[in-house]
Amino acid sequence: MNVLVIGSGGREHALCHALARSPHLKRLFILPGNAGTAKLGTNIPGDPANISLALEVARREGIDLTIVGPEDPLAAGIVDAFEEAKLRIFGPRAGAARLESDKAFAKQLMRQYAVPTADARLFTDFEHARQYIATRDEPVVVKAAGLAKGKGVMVCDDPADGILAAEKMLVDRIFGDAGAQIVVEERLLGREASLLAIVDGHTSYLLEPAQDHKRLRDHDEGPNTGGMGAFCPSAAVDDRVIQQVQAQILVPTLDALIRQHMPYRGVLYIGLMLTTAGPKVLEFNCRFGDPEAQAILLRLQSDLLELLNAAVDGELEAADVRWDPRAALCVVMASDGYPDKYPTGLPITGLPDDTDDLVVYHAGTRQAGDQVLTAGGRVLGVTALGATLADARKRAYTAVERIHFDGAQYRTDLGA
Repeated sequence: MNVLVIGSGGREHALCHALARSPHLKRLFILPGNAGTAKLGTNIPGDPANISLALEVARREGIDLTIVGPEDPLAAGIVDAFEEAKLRIFGPRAGAARLESDKAFAKQLMRQYAVPTADARLFTDFEHARQYIATRDEPVVVKAAGLAKGKGVMVCDDPADGILAAEKMLVDRIFGDAGAQIVVEERLLGREASLLAIVDGHTSYLLEPAQDHKRLRDHDEGPNTGGMGAFCPSAAVDDRVIQQVQAQILVPTLDALIRQHMPYRGVLYIGLMLTTAGPKVLEFNCRFGDPEAQAILLRLQSDLLELLNAAVDGELEAADVRWDPRAALCVVMASDGYPDKYPTGLPITGLPDDTDDLVVYHAGTRQAGDQVLTAGGRVLGVTALGATLADARKRAYTAVERIHFDGAQYRTDLGA
């Protein structure tokens, strides 16, 4: 099979790394890819959100399956366009992708179908938001309703900080149109975890649970980022939690979308808070998480191409999924200044060769001759397997300490 992967980050490198192990893979193309994916297939320059370009590449290269990594093309309707062109593609249509691209829609859907989540209010007017937050005595979470690259969430211990966050989004427009509407919700307490489900329109399969770290610095301090690391599996998610998520969250949400004539096909990412009252939804994403995908897919022993093909064909029920019993941990190495302004074009040295238990997934990188350079905020995802989480952690951080680029920053407490 000829396969096209859309995207350029660590998630896409992880997808390509898993796909490359499939005996069914003939040729692999990545739009636009990075220095890591270039070793596994053919990078094609261009904007991953350019649907016309993606269609052109799929037709020109005889693509049998397209896999969409990032959220922007999904929200823009790339799956709708491919299906109308009779081209096979893995991902949800734009309507179902609103679970991620429109947090107001997701909140209203959960409220209507009694899916457990934080109590919330929606605002487009700052004065109304200010008046509401001022009546609160407890911490609040303020979210941009649109797509904000994983950074549109502000956790505010003091309601006064919540008012400032609302002002930044609704008045200062720090997230542009993504913050034209905001969600103000109660702050849930508990442990966070991520569960990803492969869905074929009627059947779903939950992947191994993971735990990601959004804050920039150790001890969950500093600003929110797209994700500074992850590990899999998460000990916080046992069989009981999985059964609760399936019965109270996954099945009702998928049924709700079918009732609204938007059957879901693709990956449904469920960001969870494990509260004393049971698991509650923090957010839905409509694609593989990043960096969760790096930790999850390194443990996948089954053929990823077969699994995604089964989902596209509505035959997931017969899929055979096997996992490496070892734990995986991913450490993100980011540029100086991330998640704000950061330099690019810096040489990266000390990159180890990939092995069976250590893979350096590229995210913000590019190749210049025989040199790998930084090209983004999150640069690398150093991911290792180990008999225990502690073993995986030791192996990953040993590799991290040997890799260098000026100003590299990373958390030192992942999995500790």
